[in-house]
Amino acid sequence: MRIELNDIHKHYGRVRANNGISLEIAPGTIHGILGENGAGKSTLMKVLAGYTKKTSGTILLDGTSSDFASPREATERGIGMLYQDPLDFGPMSVLENFMMGFARGFSGKEAFFRQKLQDIALHFRFTLNPQTAARNLTVGERQQLELVRLLAMGVEVLILDEPTTGISSVQRQTLFAALRKLAGEQKTIVLVSHKLEDVEALCDRVTVLRQGKVTGDAAPPFETAKLVAWMFGTLPAGPPCALKPEMSDRATLSMERVSASGGRAGLRPFDFRLGKGEIVGLAGLEGSGQELFLRLAAGLRKPVQGRIRIRGVDMAGRDHHAFMEEGVTFLPAARLEEGLMPGLTIAEHFALRFGKGIQVSWKKAADRATDGIRQFRIVGDPESPAESLSGGNQQRLLLALLPSEPLILLLEHPTRGLDLDSVRWVWEKLTTFAAKGASILFSSSELDEILQVADRVVVFYNGTVVKDARCCDTSLHEVAQAIAGKA
Repeated sequence: MRIELNDIHKHYGRVRANNGISLEIAPGTIHGILGENGAGKSTLMKVLAGYTKKTSGTILLDGTSSDFASPREATERGIGMLYQDPLDFGPMSVLENFMMGFARGFSGKEAFFRQKLQDIALHFRFTLNPQTAARNLTVGERQQLELVRLLAMGVEVLILDEPTTGISSVQRQTLFAALRKLAGEQKTIVLVSHKLEDVEALCDRVTVLRQGKVTGDAAPPFETAKLVAWMFGTLPAGPPCALKPEMSDRATLSMERVSASGGRAGLRPFDFRLGKGEIVGLAGLEGSGQELFLRLAAGLRKPVQGRIRIRGVDMAGRDHHAFMEEGVTFLPAARLEEGLMPGLTIAEHFALRFGKGIQVSWKKAADRATDGIRQFRIVGDPESPAESLSGGNQQRLLLALLPSEPLILLLEHPTRGLDLDSVRWVWEKLTTFAAKGASILFSSSELDEILQVADRVVVFYNGTVVKDARCCDTSLHEVAQAIAGKA
């Protein structure tokens, strides 16, 4: 099946998740959709799979205009999507989950469906026991179950969203062999990923997205540097290096031979120093170690070995609250899930953040919330629930809740999903904090953002710090090479 996406737009308020995307996917090929988190990959595929409705644009399947109101409509037309979290029911068996793909008519036909399940699984060398409860399967096995179910329903186009996240190397090899076999049988495969190694190993063609737009399209042999540049953008030459006076002071945060487990790759031993007033950007493909690094610095994860010091104070064995007492503030990327409390109003957030003990002055909280709304230009009022705010206004609320003179700010993707005006405003506020002596450590998938606002860039690759350099002493190409593991 040939797929043509023409000028696809998907808007969430002021955020343009897809902003005029056009691309073609040839039948019988494995087509990669590459980009960092937030690039618009998953949104575009959910539009194609009928999971969400596009704002505008056209979808052509073998030349016929198609617009799906639901995933079921898309599946009936031969398009199936394997989501990051497979759609199964934990208490039910593998066989029962497999049969759930068929709307009706399977009562009393368990033997027929068991044979169908086993035939497809055997064809791809999957090992699925029909009687096993889905909750007892590994992530890779759950993925195999969903893949078999979609194929049994007759899909001709199979979309896989970040399929290698959380599976073993053996399961990855099995999955890739299955996808190659499917392409050989003239199925059309769309692989959504931010992992260069997956795309380079598997795809016949790749389209790269960044900030909701197509930035490049290529066929093998792929040039890694070019793919990375398309993912992260280009950057004009920066100003000459100038060391901030405050940065010569004793480090506010230091790490000595720190290593950690967790995430996709853990963290191998490394040293790090953060100076007073310094802004350091963390770069790397998602899952390379940046998230774990920030949580170590915040006291949310404990190192396997090594020392973490705040202003010379050894933080060994101390928890997140102790790090906060030493002046560390962490703003997570998941604003509602980790940063704010759904169900509480802006005023209630201010009461919790700045109240003392169990005694709360609601008038003072409302007054402080009103002042914060004005100062941080939050579109809302003191009684607005946090979840009713847009992403940009949730970020402004998080910044309004920061202490007036923070020592260390740890920011996880502080501008992800924000419009350009909000991005500029956020960095105006953050650089004001840095000018007053606050040290800022932030992760970003936007290399141009890092190289424009940071003093230093630290690059992670597969759990290893592979580059630590002043931004004005390096280039986009050098950083891109380090991100790809070719430093």
